[in-house]
Amino acid sequence: MEKIKMVQYGCGKMSKYTIGYALEKGVELVGAFDIDKSKFGKDVSIVLENDKKVGVKIQDAKELESFLEENEVDVAIVTTTSLFSENYPIYETFAKYGVNVISTCEEAFYAQNSNPTLAKKLDTLAKENGCTICGSGYQDVFWGNLISVLAGATHKIKTIRGKSSYNVEDYGISLAKVHGAGLTVEEFEKEIASVDEISDEERAKLIQEGNYAPSYMWNVNGWLCSKLGLHVKRQTQKTTPQIATEDIYSSTLDMTIKKGDCTGMSAIVTTETEEGTTIISECIGKVYRADEFDCNDWTIEGEPSTRVVIERPATAELTCASVINRIVEVLCAEPGYTTTDQMPENIYKSHNLDEYLEYVDIFEEACKCGELEHHCHCGDDCDCGDDCECGDDCDCGDDCHCQEEGHECKCGNHCHCGDDK
Repeated sequence: MEKIKMVQYGCGKMSKYTIGYALEKGVELVGAFDIDKSKFGKDVSIVLENDKKVGVKIQDAKELESFLEENEVDVAIVTTTSLFSENYPIYETFAKYGVNVISTCEEAFYAQNSNPTLAKKLDTLAKENGCTICGSGYQDVFWGNLISVLAGATHKIKTIRGKSSYNVEDYGISLAKVHGAGLTVEEFEKEIASVDEISDEERAKLIQEGNYAPSYMWNVNGWLCSKLGLHVKRQTQKTTPQIATEDIYSSTLDMTIKKGDCTGMSAIVTTETEEGTTIISECIGKVYRADEFDCNDWTIEGEPSTRVVIERPATAELTCASVINRIVEVLCAEPGYTTTDQMPENIYKSHNLDEYLEYVDIFEEACKCGELEHHCHCGDDCDCGDDCECGDDCDCGDDCHCQEEGHECKCGNHCHCGDDK
């Protein structure tokens, strides 16, 4: 199996981990692009912060299209800004050349509920060129699949409440600015909070026009509703500034945030559904004081109620590991703008990623066992317990699993479909 060929778009703080993790999982980095002129022509080892040369130099983002015309690329990792509309030209360029994309753009996690026009346009383009584009990262696991798995152990859900905090210093200047870090309270109210002071009809119009600026949990709540089979009746958000109680220096903004100014923001999104379940989720992103740390706290209120709290998660590293582990599922997914609620849950990849593509049926059938090879039930046990698609049974009474021809079941019989058990 040939190595998976990857391009890194955006060589900032997050790319240290996406590139490093990808290389460690046997992925071949064939290109890297950025808009920072100071990085042009330098080996990506400067991003990895080590002296060992990778052999790939960072290029001007303007050279991306000419690069794609001459080079074969399987997947692009995009670690840039947070809004779908800002990243759309990047996705569009990759899609034109049939390159699969995984983006850390938070809105790309489920843009159907914040920018449906562009989401549909991208979906059409990706399908025409046979590639898959999606958003993934920390929210994929810790705000999405973690909650949906817990919901699977719940008889009835009244309310889902989530609260997650993170240090904007870990993600770069674009994210810090989106959260209002460094603004005065007056500037925050005008530039960020004002979008909340509108009617449902005005918000719906902005969404259809692609002019709405959602908080991260806006898209997460949409993803959760899709995953859990809930239908949104009404969704609102409320953003409030996080105020500095003392002067605090931000290395990302390269400024001292004065006492009384904004270190970031809290955004609470409330989603009411036709089924009667309400989702209330809050994200807090700000420049941390020395005594503050990340936390992920979710509660499912129902029968029974469950709470899970994760203190001090390595949010940046978890974001990037989630993205790299997603590569296999994205390469196996249906073409289009296909969000991860339509894919199997992210699982640990213990082998080089290209090895999993030899067993693509594992992911197409949403197998959760994480094994590269399956065994027949009549002899050896398969951890996943999936059934053969042929629908026939082996004479021993067990279902066919391997779907390979020319082998006998250990019980001594053949599966009726002619495949191995």
